[in-house]
Amino acid sequence: MKTFFYNAIIILSLSALTSCNTKNETAKTTMKEETKTDSAFVNGSPCDIKLSSIHFTKAVNGADSLIKTEANEKVIFKAGEKSDYFSDPDGKLSNTSAPMLLSKVDNTKPFTLTAKVTPEFTEKGLYNAGVLYIYVNDSFYQKFCFEQDERGNHRIVTVRTMTTSDDNNHDVVKQPSVYMKISSDTKTVASYYSLDKKNWQMVRLYKNNYPKEIWMGISTQCPVDKGTQSIFEEINLEEKSVSDFRLGI
Repeated sequence: MKTFFYNAIIILSLSALTSCNTKNETAKTTMKEETKTDSAFVNGSPCDIKLSSIHFTKAVNGADSLIKTEANEKVIFKAGEKSDYFSDPDGKLSNTSAPMLLSKVDNTKPFTLTAKVTPEFTEKGLYNAGVLYIYVNDSFYQKFCFEQDERGNHRIVTVRTMTTSDDNNHDVVKQPSVYMKISSDTKTVASYYSLDKKNWQMVRLYKNNYPKEIWMGISTQCPVDKGTQSIFEEINLEEKSVSDFRLGI
């Protein structure tokens, strides 16, 4: 009888130890995944592109060699063929080849990035877009696009990637240029567009769950065609947020 009880105690002890080890391993895995998601890591090279209202210090996919700055700080930003940033929910497509110019931002403080964006839309330029970014790493970012859709319409589009990407098509814009804005008060992130830089339309709002250090910037994408360019004007990155997150002002 004593032997039975001793064996039972040993079995229960081993079972508890195995359970504890499993929980520890699960916790370690979860921690690693969270660290991977929350780490601001830019797989790019240093650059030094200084405009009056933004300083780009990181170039992704050779972005610093694909821009030309003209009078009044107009930035002509080219992209090569099949360049995009997107991770399809079905797991079949992952593309991180679009060029980006990025500026480091302290996410413990408010911020607003604004730019006038004029993409080059062509008949074969499916998903061509001028883009604003919030970027942490290749599996954690938001892009805000003025993009050509499957029917040839030019739309405001938001894509938020947390391991995989969602895809949200918003309003059709008939004008060739649009003002775009991403703003945060440290707790909330919202994206807006405007035709006149006075009246802003909110298209997306969510909780700011980005880490303390993030990157903000501009990009051009050309997922299908052989190349394109976008023009960025009036680029402005400032340490304040909109006062009304519904109206964007």
